[in-house]
Amino acid sequence: MKKAFVCGESYIGHTVHIKGADSMETNGYFEQVRWLRGALENAGYEVTYMPSHAALTQFPDTKEKLSQYDVVILSDVGANTLLMPDRSFRESLPAPNRCEAVKEYVLHGGGFIMVGGFMSFTGIEGKARYGVTPIADILPVALLPYDDRVENSSGIVPRTLLPGHPIVKGLPQDWHYFIGYNKTTPDPLRGEVLAAIGGDPLIAAGAFGQGRSAVFTSDCAPHWAPKTFLESPAYQTLWKNMANWVSKAV
Repeated sequence: MKKAFVCGESYIGHTVHIKGADSMETNGYFEQVRWLRGALENAGYEVTYMPSHAALTQFPDTKEKLSQYDVVILSDVGANTLLMPDRSFRESLPAPNRCEAVKEYVLHGGGFIMVGGFMSFTGIEGKARYGVTPIADILPVALLPYDDRVENSSGIVPRTLLPGHPIVKGLPQDWHYFIGYNKTTPDPLRGEVLAAIGGDPLIAAGAFGQGRSAVFTSDCAPHWAPKTFLESPAYQTLWKNMANWVSKAV
């Protein structure tokens, strides 16, 4: 069975409730991976999921460790999580560069996907900061050096540009709307833009060394992705196609 490794799509929320003269606080842990995980499992992948907080200490730190997976997916987890393991951050000791490990994994034949979110690509307030990491070298688009979010509450409808590509094969011409995405720029030397949103790349793909990489610059979960998309046959088709293409299953 093909294997996929998914990292991200989780957060811990802290909320302050103010009720007149009084206030109270609540905390919660939330995961939003179920839609992506379900689509990959329906496509025949055995999925290993690592939430963002676990990645601080447990994310694979070599291409050899990553190479047990056919596909590695980062979704809404920033580069700082990979670049600041406890050994380095708390003890000032050297540790493997895990962004470099992802790059080497791809160059030696691995399949990689980055999915959009507040902590993807450059991200909110520039905090995701993948553009200054080795992962930028294996993305099929170029990243902005500043906050790259495009938010549009009225919705933005993508369009397919290269309907013959295996990643978009079987997807409907009429896309579901999205509330936002990460703005990137096309780079013909890196890859092809297969679908656009707001005039910017939505889906892009390219080959790097012996491996392949693809991006989906909007969300695989709320809030950018609407329920109509998450529960549609197109959602299942999209992730099956992307995983199969980067893993060279097609």
